[in-house]
Amino acid sequence: MEINNNNLFRLLDHEDFFSRRCIWVNGPVIVGAGPSGLASAACLRDQGVPFMVLERADCIASLWQKRTYDRLKLHLPKQFCQLPNLPFPQHFPEYPSKRQFIDYLESYAKHFEINPRFNECVQSARYDETSGLWRVKTISSSGSTRSEMEYICRWLVVATGENAECVMPEIEGLAEFKGEIIHASDYKSGENFRGKKVLVVGCGNSGMELSLDLCNHNASPSMVVRSSVHVLPREILGKSTFELAMMMMKWLPLWFVDKLLLILAWLVLGNTEKYGLKRPSMGPLELKNTEGKTPVLDIGALEKIRSGDIKIVPGIKRFNDGEVELVNGEKMEIDAVVLATGYRSNVPYWLEEGEFFSKNGYPKRPFPHGWRGNGGLYAVGFTRRGLSGASCDAKRIAEDIGTVWKQETKQKKHRPTACHRRCISQF
Repeated sequence: MEINNNNLFRLLDHEDFFSRRCIWVNGPVIVGAGPSGLASAACLRDQGVPFMVLERADCIASLWQKRTYDRLKLHLPKQFCQLPNLPFPQHFPEYPSKRQFIDYLESYAKHFEINPRFNECVQSARYDETSGLWRVKTISSSGSTRSEMEYICRWLVVATGENAECVMPEIEGLAEFKGEIIHASDYKSGENFRGKKVLVVGCGNSGMELSLDLCNHNASPSMVVRSSVHVLPREILGKSTFELAMMMMKWLPLWFVDKLLLILAWLVLGNTEKYGLKRPSMGPLELKNTEGKTPVLDIGALEKIRSGDIKIVPGIKRFNDGEVELVNGEKMEIDAVVLATGYRSNVPYWLEEGEFFSKNGYPKRPFPHGWRGNGGLYAVGFTRRGLSGASCDAKRIAEDIGTVWKQETKQKKHRPTACHRRCISQF
């Protein structure tokens, strides 16, 4: 595929180009080398389309490698978490560990010859209407040296995902709290909290699992539950709850599957409301589809809640020196705070576009239509449907770009002459 000479000359005829090293990418630029970016690259490779992957960290899947706790395992069976065109090794367990999943991703990148440009932090990406091309500006860091780069491409694939940035809540007095405060992304093990009173803020899958890990390391966790939450068993009669739900969805309407899931959850777990875990009025699948809130899959935390090893507390009013005051007036002495308050998309901070992505960093159109925008813009991994949703997006994107690529490469074209000495063709 060849770039149009006139378009590139127009793009280069701008003073900003002379302050940066410019690289023309003969194919799409993929921003992000997590599972979504790797899946997109692998599918493009399968279509015979060249690409460039930009990653701000120094490794693939930096969220998994640097911002997850040691005991983490996949919450869903491995067949629902594998990426396109390469399944998990057969000897892997049903729920692979953190280390096993990272090994799988590294072997996936090696298998499909995906070599991201690491330490490339995207500062901005803008569609140039005049040339019909994307301008992706980055700051590249290597040791103590920093350099500015600009990548020019016809297609841009946003694969930074739903969990790019930590969500830090604003709570009165938190800054003045004397004890340790960390986000769940910095939590590795409960070993460092042995014998301490720890307040876990958040009751999602991370909050539940961190509280369980703290218990297993002889800490005393209290978990803040401000709103309603669905807690489901990870397995029912030896069958994955998620897999069971997917099977039922083939034959039954969503509302009915939700009813059945809640009945089965009550039979297995009992009434969770008496422990302070009130269920939402909307069913777990409907809530996931409409608001993106994932139900908690219990792997042992509920038993600790029943025994009182994990204490459930209501919302926080304020922090003081060494204690927290709750909305019900109760005051608790605590030694540390773990903020299991989740993550968010960082797309609005760098993508200069307002039609496809909304202000919250997600595509405006719901699944399964939120993978393609205008002007060669694509999104992968924003479905709120985990790795299976990202894989589905990656396949669509690669097929869409691949169709155009194959049509145009069949046509005989003349290679353009060098446009500028600072512009490098990247194949």
